Amino acid sequence: MSVGTGRARGAQDAPHAPAPRHGEVPELGVDPDELPDGLVVADERGRVVCFNAAAERITAVPAEEALGQRLEKALPLEDLEGRRWWQLTDPYGGLAIRRRQPERNLLLPGGREVLVAARYVRTEPTGPVRRVVVSLRDTEARRRTERSHAELIATVAHELRSPLTSVKGFTATLLAKWERFTDDQKRLMLETVDADADRVTRLIAELLDISRIDSGRLEVRRQPVDIGAAVGRHIQAYVAAGQPADRFLLRIEQPLPSLWADPDKIDQVLSNLLENAVRHGEGTVTIDITATESPREGEDTGTSVTVSDEGPGIPEESMNRVFTRFWRGSKRGGTGLGLYIVKGIVEAHGGTITVGRGPQGGAEFRFTLPVAAPAYLA
Repeated sequence: MSVGTGRARGAQDAPHAPAPRHGEVPELGVDPDELPDGLVVADERGRVVCFNAAAERITAVPAEEALGQRLEKALPLEDLEGRRWWQLTDPYGGLAIRRRQPERNLLLPGGREVLVAARYVRTEPTGPVRRVVVSLRDTEARRRTERSHAELIATVAHELRSPLTSVKGFTATLLAKWERFTDDQKRLMLETVDADADRVTRLIAELLDISRIDSGRLEVRRQPVDIGAAVGRHIQAYVAAGQPADRFLLRIEQPLPSLWADPDKIDQVLSNLLENAVRHGEGTVTIDITATESPREGEDTGTSVTVSDEGPGIPEESMNRVFTRFWRGSKRGGTGLGLYIVKGIVEAHGGTITVGRGPQGGAEFRFTLPVAAPAYLA
C-alpha cells in the first residue's frame, strides 16, 4: 500500500505549510481515513505526510498538527522501559537490510499503551529508506480479550475445585476406613463421587465447545432430527426426576418440515433452555414448535422452537448480555457459559436465537434453524 507521491512531495517541499490531511492510495482507491487502524507515513526526510483519522483518535493528536512534523515529534513513542523508540530503532540510519519493526506494545505521552508496527520502504534492496509506514492499534480490544480469558480461567478453576475436592475427600475416606462404613454409606459416597465426576465432565465439555466456537471449528454433523420427540424426551426426564407433568406444555404445529441438524448439539440446546426455564422460571414451561421462514437466504422454510415460562423474566437492561460469557442473571450458580454455547451451536447450524418477554411475563427464548439437508443430499 503506498501513499500518493504528488501530495506527499508537497509536504516535503514546504514542511511547515498547510499539509493535506492524508495521502492517497490510488492503486486501491482507499482513503486512509477509511482504515480501521491508525496509519502514519513519513517521507524520506522523516516528515509526516499521512496521519489518518484512526491515528488521530488513538493518539489524540490532530492531523493538522502532525502533518509536516518530524516523525519522532508527531509520534513520540517510548518502549516499556522508558526509552525513546525512534532514537532506539533509528529507521533512517540503521541497518540497510532492515525492512520492518514487528508489532509491539509502546507508550504514548501520558502512558497510554498502543500496538505499533512499522515498515521501511526502500526503492533498492539496501538503499536509503524512502518512506516509513507505521500502523497503530488500540490495545483495549486485546485487553478485553485477555480479561475474558482470565475470567474464564478463574471461573473454571473455581468450578473444578468443588467437585474435585469432594471426589478426593470421599475416595480418601473410603480407602482409609472402608471397613467402618455400611453398604448404604458406601453407596451414598460413591454416588456423590459419580455425580461430581459427571459435573467435571460437563465442565470440560463446555470448555471444548467454547474453544471450538471461538475458533470457528465447531463441527455440525447433520442427520434427520425429530425435534418434537427430542423435546418430549427432555420433558419425560424432568417428570421422572420429580417435576409435575402439568408444569410442561408442548405444542407442535403440524406439518413440520424435515429438519437436518446435529442431534447431540440440538439436545444440548434444548437441555440448556429447558433447565433455565425450570430452574429460574416459575409456573408452566411452554414449548412451541412451529414451521417458519428460514433464517438462511435461498431457503423457504425453517423450524422454530420457543421456550417460555411464567417467572419474573429477564430485566430489559440485561437482554443484550444474555448470550455473553459468564451471564448468570439474578441467581448465582453455574459457570454462566451455557447460553453462550447455545448461541454458538445455533449459529453453527446457520440459525438464529433471540430472547424476550413471554406472553405470561417470563423469559422467552426462540431459536430458528434452517431445514437444509447436507450438501451430498442436495
